[in-house]
Amino acid sequence: MNSESNASLVEVKNLKMYFPITRGMLRRKVGDIKAVDDISFHIRNNETLGLVGESGCGKTTTGRCILRLYRPSSGHIIFDGHDISRLPERKIRPLRRNMGCIFQDPFGSLNPRQTARDIAGEPLRINQMVTRSEFEDRVADLFRLVGLDPSMMGRVPHEFSGGQRQRLGIARALASRPSLIVCDEPISALDVSIQAQIINLLEELQEKMGLTYLFIAHDLSVVQHISDRIAVMYLGNIVELTGAEDLYKNPQHPYTRALLSAIPIPNPFVEKTRHRIVLTGEVPSPANPPAGCPFHPRCPSAADECKTTRPPLRDLGGGHLVSCFKT
Repeated sequence: MNSESNASLVEVKNLKMYFPITRGMLRRKVGDIKAVDDISFHIRNNETLGLVGESGCGKTTTGRCILRLYRPSSGHIIFDGHDISRLPERKIRPLRRNMGCIFQDPFGSLNPRQTARDIAGEPLRINQMVTRSEFEDRVADLFRLVGLDPSMMGRVPHEFSGGQRQRLGIARALASRPSLIVCDEPISALDVSIQAQIINLLEELQEKMGLTYLFIAHDLSVVQHISDRIAVMYLGNIVELTGAEDLYKNPQHPYTRALLSAIPIPNPFVEKTRHRIVLTGEVPSPANPPAGCPFHPRCPSAADECKTTRPPLRDLGGGHLVSCFKT
């Protein structure tokens, strides 16, 4: 979990991902859904960057752009020194073996017709990393690495429990020995008792294999546990980015404070006396975001300039970045 190097594995610069809105038989473009709207950040080697926010804020889209499952509308994604934002598919493929993804739904992301052996070993075949005689042993090693018994390799996904299916998904993500893994809400579909096991497994694998994680989630307590730094997204924008401990002790953006105030505390006396921030209104549509600060329609301390000017993401000191005029 601790970063051993200050070198950045991933740099995202002014990333935008707009999806066109079309109408009519001729599919005429009438607007854009601004899923990701001009964000910049970096992820250091062997670091875990948590990415949090409400559903629909652009977290998953950001992860898919980094994996180049989506081609960004504009901006730059630099992975391991290569700008991949405009590379054609044939040039992306050799770099993509150094990326992995763990999906939210451990059942829906697995082919129900394939055996666990074929699912975990598919990246090995696609990237031609093993011979036919080596395949079985390599998949067995992957199973042991994620805590699965190699005797289960002949089973199909429905014969596994939810936690076992997610371990199988992790084995598949690790098969090509990637340096970066995008974890897209990897525990939200699991029982609470299993969530802790998967988080501990991810931390052990990071320590053992020197992995770098982009950990996407909406559960702030989980993100705090696993992340070195945390970026908070709202309506396609990063509104705050800082170290995990600093974010929880010293939140600066009004939206971050509201999110943290909603985390239940397992102490009835503390829970009864603490102040809960309840936001009014609804999240604006990404097809028609407000002018100025995207949070100003719901912000309890919005000023006139917030309604007309978008605040830059500025450093308050010590790498604590906040997009707010009031801090």
